[in-house]
Amino acid sequence: MAFTAKDVQALRERTGCGMMECKKALTETDGDMDKAIEVLREKGLAAAAKKSGRIAAEGIVLAMVDDATKVGVVIEVNSETDFVAKNNEFVKFVEACAKTVAANKPASVEALMDMQAVGLGMTVAEALREKILTIGENMKIRRFTFAEGTVCTYVHGGGRIGVMVMFDTDLAGKAEFEAYAKDIAMQVAAVMPSYLDEASVPAEVIEKEKEILKAQIANDEKLKNKPAQIIEKMVDGRIGKFYKENCLMDQAFIKDGEISVAKYTENTAKELGGSIKVTGFVRYEKGEGLEKKEDNFAEEVASMMK
Repeated sequence: MAFTAKDVQALRERTGCGMMECKKALTETDGDMDKAIEVLREKGLAAAAKKSGRIAAEGIVLAMVDDATKVGVVIEVNSETDFVAKNNEFVKFVEACAKTVAANKPASVEALMDMQAVGLGMTVAEALREKILTIGENMKIRRFTFAEGTVCTYVHGGGRIGVMVMFDTDLAGKAEFEAYAKDIAMQVAAVMPSYLDEASVPAEVIEKEKEILKAQIANDEKLKNKPAQIIEKMVDGRIGKFYKENCLMDQAFIKDGEISVAKYTENTAKELGGSIKVTGFVRYEKGEGLEKKEDNFAEEVASMMK
């Protein structure tokens, strides 16, 4: 079965592979399009395996509310270079992964890999292997979180930070509420709270913080000889500061430092004649906690010259 240049082009469009790979695959399969796709996938497995040891700490974080399911999703997919993160095919793949999470609510990344990727006609694992083959870099789906109900998502810095905030409210859909919700999401992106409110901070975290504060006071010549109850009050005061820095609802609101996020929430609910409760948030920063690849340009050039 012969094939034409149009067939090669069609295969390229369907797989995203290079011209020569498509030509070879069609030659190998006597022009059978489906078999040629299989051959390229099989080669993709080999290519993906070779690349899987390479560090992928770039990529993008996507935060979105899926139109079809109304489920909010934050997902991080890593690549080796920032250049790939701007590749349209890569971005489309990340969007398909987010939609697959929204549609199926998988329990883990492993479970997601076995699911049919929304709009791609193959599993997420197959689509990932195909992207690794065609783009030529290692890629990894690192993590995701999804939430139902009233959620607001926000992406900062072209996919560097993704935020999702969850609310319990009777004001969903109102333009003023949406503006408020975006403010809260931007607060989470900018000020990096660790906890929602004081009640969310684990007791052991507070105990550890108190130990550190007491040790600091004990090492301070001016303070160490103060009465025990004074030291206790000082520690409590500093714990209050810890809450203001680390708890979203206690933080000073970024657009008006005179009020806390809790007060801004209360004021907005009152103005709109309804109720608003922030029930949780998720903040992903691209590559946080991952080892980065250290490039030494001089060494690289020297090794090429050898």
